[in-house]
Amino acid sequence: MKISGIETETKLRRTYRLGELFSGPGGIALGASLSKVSNSDFELAIRHEWASDYDRDTCDTYIRNICPLAPHTVICTDVRSLDIECLTPIDGFAFGFPCNDFSIVGEQKGINGKFGPLFSYGVKVLHKFQPQWFVAENVGGLRHSNDGVTFKYIVEELRGAGYFVTAHLYRFEEYGVPQSRHRIIIVGFRDDLNLKFQVPAPRNRRQITCREAIEEPAIPENASNNELTKQSSIVIERLKHIKPGENAFNADLPPSLRLNVRGAKISQIYKRLDPNKPAYTVTGSGGGGTHIYHWIEPRALTNRERARLQTFPDDFVFCGSKESVRKQIGMAVPPKGATVIFESILRTIAGINYESVPANIDLYDGLFNRCFESISEQSRVAV
Repeated sequence: MKISGIETETKLRRTYRLGELFSGPGGIALGASLSKVSNSDFELAIRHEWASDYDRDTCDTYIRNICPLAPHTVICTDVRSLDIECLTPIDGFAFGFPCNDFSIVGEQKGINGKFGPLFSYGVKVLHKFQPQWFVAENVGGLRHSNDGVTFKYIVEELRGAGYFVTAHLYRFEEYGVPQSRHRIIIVGFRDDLNLKFQVPAPRNRRQITCREAIEEPAIPENASNNELTKQSSIVIERLKHIKPGENAFNADLPPSLRLNVRGAKISQIYKRLDPNKPAYTVTGSGGGGTHIYHWIEPRALTNRERARLQTFPDDFVFCGSKESVRKQIGMAVPPKGATVIFESILRTIAGINYESVPANIDLYDGLFNRCFESISEQSRVAV
C-alpha cells in the first residue's frame, strides 16, 4: 500500500508530527492526540512536535497536559519574536490565529487590526516547512470581516503557499460539543498530494445538553479548577428573578435590579443556561455579568464546569489564577470538535471514505475567485 508517498508491505504505522502557533492551552493538541485511524494494513496517528503561544499560564497548561516530558518543545513568546528557522520539521500544522479583529463584536478591523496580521506568521510556517496538511481555526465573523475582503485575502495566501483548501462553518453542537460554538475551520492539503478534504457530516442526531455535560457524571469533589466564584448579594438577588434561558434584559426584573444600560443589550449579560439545550458560547469573558450562569443555583459556573462544556476531561489541569484559567478555557478549541477534524484528515490520507456534507463556504466558484481581483494593493501592503 502507499500513503503520502511511503510504501510498505507490512502494517504501516505512521505518526504525523504536529506543529502549532497560537496553540492555546492544548485543545487542538489534545484533539489531535486522540485521533487515530487504523485497520489491518495501517495505523495512523498524530503527535505533538512543537507549539508556541505568548501567554505564560497558557504555555504551562499546555506543557502539563500535552508534553510534560518535553517542556522545551513549547515556546512561550510573541509570535513576532519567534524564530521559525529554529523549529523542527513537521508533517501537519495547526493555528487558531487570534480572532479579536474578526469577531462580530467590536470594530472588525480585520487584517489591518492589531491581531489580524498575525495570520501571516502561519503562512510563513507553511512556506518554510511545507507540511502535508494544515488546520486553521477562527470565529465565524472572519468570513464577513471588512466586507469579506479579509477572508478572501487569507484564502488566497493559503492557496499561494501551495495548498488545496476547504473551508466550512462548523456548528460544534452538531458534533457532540455541548455548546453552541460556531467556528470557521480551514483545512488544506499540499497540492502535490492530490487530496481534497471532505467536511465530516454531523455525528449527533440529538444534541448534548449543558445539564448532561455538567452533571453526568458528577464532577469529582477533588477536581481541579472547580472553585466557586463569589457573587455579590445584588447579583444573587438578580439571578433569582432570571429563569433558565433568560438574561438580564428579557427577564421580569424589579426596577431595583434592572441594568442601567443604554444602547446595545447583549444577550449573554446575566444569562442563565437552559438545562435542556447546549450551552451558549463559552468565552474568556467574566466581568459585567458575562460569566455563564447556572440554570438553578444563583451563581456563575466554575471553571471546571466551563471546561466540561468545552469537552476537556476532568484530569486536564489548567495553570494560573482563576481569571487566567477562565480566559484559557474560553479561547480554546473544544478537543472533541478538533478530534472530528483530525480523524477526517487521517481518513483522507488513508483513502477511507466517511460520511460527509458539502462545504458551506464555496472557495472555488467563479464569483469567489473573481473577488480576489478586487483586493486592493493597499490591503496587500497592510499585511
